[in-house]
Amino acid sequence: MNTVSLQAIATSVAQERDLPNVLQRIVTELAAQPNVALTRIWLVEQASNASPNTRHRHDKSLPFCLQLAASDGTSRAQSGSSNWTRIDGARQHIALGVGKVGRIGATGESILIEDTAGDQQWIVDQHWAQAEGIQSFAGHPLMFRGEILGVLAVFSRDRLTRHDFDWLRLFADQAAVAIANARAFDEIERLRSQLESENRYLREEVNEAHSFGEIVGNSPALVKTLEQIELVAPTPASVLILGESGTGKELVARAIHERSQRRERPLVKVNCAAVPRDLFESEFFGHVKGSFTGALKDRTGRFQLANGGTLFLDEVGEIPLELQGKLLRVLQEGQIERVGDDETRRVDVRVIAATNRDLRSEVEAGRFRQDLFFRLSVFPLEVVPLRERREDIPALAELFIERCCRKLHRTAVKLSARDLSWLQQYAWPGNVRELQNVIERAVIGARSGLLDFSHLLPTTARRPGRLPAGRSTPQVAAEAVLTRSELDELETSNIAAALERTNWRIYGTRGAAALLGMQPTTLASRMKRLGLHRPR
Repeated sequence: MNTVSLQAIATSVAQERDLPNVLQRIVTELAAQPNVALTRIWLVEQASNASPNTRHRHDKSLPFCLQLAASDGTSRAQSGSSNWTRIDGARQHIALGVGKVGRIGATGESILIEDTAGDQQWIVDQHWAQAEGIQSFAGHPLMFRGEILGVLAVFSRDRLTRHDFDWLRLFADQAAVAIANARAFDEIERLRSQLESENRYLREEVNEAHSFGEIVGNSPALVKTLEQIELVAPTPASVLILGESGTGKELVARAIHERSQRRERPLVKVNCAAVPRDLFESEFFGHVKGSFTGALKDRTGRFQLANGGTLFLDEVGEIPLELQGKLLRVLQEGQIERVGDDETRRVDVRVIAATNRDLRSEVEAGRFRQDLFFRLSVFPLEVVPLRERREDIPALAELFIERCCRKLHRTAVKLSARDLSWLQQYAWPGNVRELQNVIERAVIGARSGLLDFSHLLPTTARRPGRLPAGRSTPQVAAEAVLTRSELDELETSNIAAALERTNWRIYGTRGAAALLGMQPTTLASRMKRLGLHRPR
């Protein structure tokens, strides 16, 4: 072998940073040397990834085996089937200690066969060796800092001398350094990508963290919810938060996380209703570059981002039935596989789910898996709607006014008794989110420091009654207690008014859903339940 060529190859390989490119450059350059028939690299990998149909079946008790990672050469055969660049086939996995390559990988000892014709011990396929004119074999371990990374093998049609063998050993040592560096660069890139994803996610969380403000109020219903949060937060139990849209389920999830032993790790949110079916696995589990059209770089999935912390599955009832099994499997086994990646990764994630659907009814209707429901609802926690804790409206309103004035750089405005009466006697079908939106619109339209809610609430809202004598803060009048049918009538009127104002547009920033402070899917569902249709 030409030693100058080996030095040039080593220099060229050292300039590569991507592991597949490093491996392919090594075998391609070596295979281009005179009389070299075939060059291959096997890397030490987890044995669990090995195919059950390999020629050398590995011992299942062994954690590692050799996996063919790069191959190149030229066959004397003219048929297209003799493609030596393929890395699948009979020898794509070799057990450590089996055959000459397996022995090199297990012991770290090099092997030189100067004359294959006279050596029956190491040449498995004598017919192939004779047909291809293979005369010598040289195999070296790829070692870096005492660790065996893999095996470099060269099949030559010319006799390899001890001098050639020693130079190949030096080359293998340099190749091992290049492989270790490429792996390090891959790991750095993976960590950088994960850090970018975490930073991007945390920036989103900071922007949304105060969308509802803190959990505010002292009504009996809220106190009961807070007691349940304190009870379940220190445990590892899965929590299913139930409640109407806009009640603050995400705030409850955040409160559970912040009172848990995982509070130093991230709370990662996934809006299940916003994940397209085709991207479900990528969003949850991540993908590797090139695994599908549009996968331009590796992506860290939400489960991996939440490793050691908490994963909040918002609107979990919106996950399509055919995808629920994949989520259940991860929750049961604690293992994920990125799309396009054979490596199994363990994750330690606490799951908190939330939904505004009746999941028991969904299970009975066959739209939600019963086993997934039981897995998620170890500790169900219901967040009551705002109309059932009207005592908290004054404190919430004051908080929202203060924040809105600060955000809009407005002079502080105060709620009058009449304003509070308006707010407390309205049914709030959009719950706390709708209250926040109404407050913000009122602050924007305030003149001379006075708020006006008369044009912001439906005309069907109860008119404020007289305040009880001696009370500075208005209480809910007896006539404000509504029946279920009255609430449905009020909600229908409110939604219809919003639809009329937005010309029956549901989606978008100028749609009725945004005006009502609820998700478009929730609005569409309620319109269907209430029988609301656009007039023709």
